[in-house]
Amino acid sequence: MDTHRKALEINLDSAKYGVFAEIGAGQEVARWFFRVGGASGTIAKTISAYDMTMSDAIYGPASRYVSRERLEKMLDHEFTLTRERLSEKCGAEKGFFVFADTVAARSFSRVEDTHGWMGVRFQHLPGAEPSQLIIHIRLLDKEAVAQQEAIGILGVNLLYAAFRHNLTMDAFLASLLDNLTPERVEVDMIAVSGPAFAGQDNRLLSLMLVQKGLTHAALISSQGEVVQPSEILYKKPILVMRGSFRPPTRTMMDLLNGALSEFVQEPEVAGEEVVVLLEMTLKNLMEGGEINPSDFLARADMLGSMGKTVLISNYDLYYRLAEYLFGFTRRPIALAMGVPTLREVFNEKYYKGLAGGILESFGRMFENQLRVYAYPYRDPMTGALITAENLRVAPELAHLYAYLRGRRLIEPIRGFDESCLGLMATDALAMIREGNPAWRDLVPPGVARLIEERGLWGVAGEIAKPAG
Repeated sequence: MDTHRKALEINLDSAKYGVFAEIGAGQEVARWFFRVGGASGTIAKTISAYDMTMSDAIYGPASRYVSRERLEKMLDHEFTLTRERLSEKCGAEKGFFVFADTVAARSFSRVEDTHGWMGVRFQHLPGAEPSQLIIHIRLLDKEAVAQQEAIGILGVNLLYAAFRHNLTMDAFLASLLDNLTPERVEVDMIAVSGPAFAGQDNRLLSLMLVQKGLTHAALISSQGEVVQPSEILYKKPILVMRGSFRPPTRTMMDLLNGALSEFVQEPEVAGEEVVVLLEMTLKNLMEGGEINPSDFLARADMLGSMGKTVLISNYDLYYRLAEYLFGFTRRPIALAMGVPTLREVFNEKYYKGLAGGILESFGRMFENQLRVYAYPYRDPMTGALITAENLRVAPELAHLYAYLRGRRLIEPIRGFDESCLGLMATDALAMIREGNPAWRDLVPPGVARLIEERGLWGVAGEIAKPAG
């Protein structure tokens, strides 16, 4: 459906009545509803408080004006006011709503970090308790007028999806970029609540944002809450470990702790709080070509129980992950990986799509002195211990590897537990499914308890299989 038709359909719905409150980039969303006609049956009020003093007087002070905090204050204030003033008049026939946004679009003073927050608080039925949805967006157009246009279209899509697609989140998310493209707008966070979204898990919605290409990455805090990435990553040193975590193993924890011990001793990191991310790519999440939502939630729960923040991404190549993180911080960034993965990073087949090949990828990956900490590997055939210090790569890349080692951009993890070498997640999962109790020795105690309590992967229940 085009934007005109969506806005007109809402205007002609006599059961919907509400308020538009917009800060930044003009009243781009409300303008659509006035433009298509019939707005008097839908719009009770529009408001736009640009001056900070005026905004504070209406909604209360906020530490940042383009923030979730400000958006929720706008939704709270306007919805409460709408119900107080209109319930007696038409509350029995109409479901009230408030659409709000606070956006920093391109302007004379701002050419980068153009982003914003949008939300809707609404009654899906007259008199019902309110439901709410919030998204964070990044505006990618290079011209201010194009960004303003995108804000208007996205706002109409969001309001329409809230009213028409709240029971089917697949259709809900697919419709957000109707008449837009991912090259114009990125939606990197979504949170829903209330009776219209009963049974929805915001973590699954975050996964779907990545699956559907609305964003490249989404973040879930250690408390299991979806967050906008800059809330956690902004100007912080970051350590990332990628894996399937199916299940998390003692080796994984030894690798992570060893890398963190090395990283915090770097002079530029010493004394700072390091953000630790455990990254699962879409490829890591698949089994048999499908992603099982229950399996994903189980892994997220296990990592959360260990106090870890989860990053979901579609960044198969590490240089793309590095570039993503550089967008949030110029503080030191480190990647933790095993020696076999490090060897694969030096495989030139992955970089054939780049004009500069492996040199271009490494130039982009090791920008800002990014470091790789490599966990040793014991060869099962020879028993030899392979570390970052004695790893051999292709002869034509030996000088490149030596250069990165000489610059201390690739470092060995020196403090490690010998008993953890060779304990693989695939082995633990196979033992679980075979009913071999030895799997408990391969995972941390807290993870073992959660697997047993939840009956995951065949423990005291049916084996988890991919959907379909």
